[in-house]
Amino acid sequence: MPTFCRHNRFIERCPICSRELPQASPLRPATPGTRSRRSSGRAAGTPAQRAAPGLRVRRESRAVEDGYNSALVPGLRASADAERLAAEIAFSAQRLLAIASSPPGVYADIAAAASRDPDGATWASLLLVYLCPLEHDDAFASIRVALAATPGPGAPHPSADPLPDPDELELGPRTAHETGRGPSTLRAFLEWAQRAGGIRAAFTGDTGWTPERRFERVFERLALPGFGRAGRYDLLVVLGRLRVHDLTPDSLQLGGQRGVASEDPAVLAAKRVFGIADPLLLDRRARALADEAHVPLAALDLALANWGASERATLGVRAGDGSPVALDRIRAALAL
Repeated sequence: MPTFCRHNRFIERCPICSRELPQASPLRPATPGTRSRRSSGRAAGTPAQRAAPGLRVRRESRAVEDGYNSALVPGLRASADAERLAAEIAFSAQRLLAIASSPPGVYADIAAAASRDPDGATWASLLLVYLCPLEHDDAFASIRVALAATPGPGAPHPSADPLPDPDELELGPRTAHETGRGPSTLRAFLEWAQRAGGIRAAFTGDTGWTPERRFERVFERLALPGFGRAGRYDLLVVLGRLRVHDLTPDSLQLGGQRGVASEDPAVLAAKRVFGIADPLLLDRRARALADEAHVPLAALDLALANWGASERATLGVRAGDGSPVALDRIRAALAL
């Protein structure tokens, strides 16, 4: 019976997976004077492909393959890559635990205001995620400056002028802000909430929704100009963890319109780790990994983004490398 590989091809015809078959033989060099079908018509000595003006080419660094193999992460072929992923999952899971149990800095201020001023707590959460905490001792400095620009309870009115301008602030590594937009995205958020009848109504939706359904619907509705997948996702995770709104994710929301999430670090890393690009299969494999590692599914969002980055973004939570017990459990799930 034909067997399909992780690239959705017959395994015997896949140029990558066919090399792993027992009967596979080393690739033979082309006979001098012959030209492959793909290169026919190309002048000798010219590059195979020229980048179009403005096109950015990514060259992902990978560890040396050492025979590592796991059904949970079929895209990984190096133990070092799997070890690093385990460390990032442990850290991200610890961050979510810390936010819920002993929140630091502005997280604690939001938790304290959650019940008495949910609108103000939501606005503070937006600024926290949109600007992103800094990677130094005063991680929340820019966020406090932005909050000071909109004093008083609740969130400012959409017509408030001026709103804090992110272009004038120091931004963290996972900021959602695009340079040059000014406060336009913040204003779009306030206008969106006003159209929905206020912030509480916008984040509640139908009172009969489950927390998972509410997360999904609000995530879809928050697709505002300049507010990408990563910012929207983490905002809803933070609001749920701090009990500002009843929100629980059951998906990493890795899909979306073509091109919208193409540059999202978590999406790019997920495609590498899980060895596939289909959003439905990415979510299915992410959920399987979270279940086997006994971590919240939401932990994989930051973990994947950090795994694909050169440095870890802590987002204002100094959680070290996470719980040693959790790390051992994740390593066991990844067969390390």
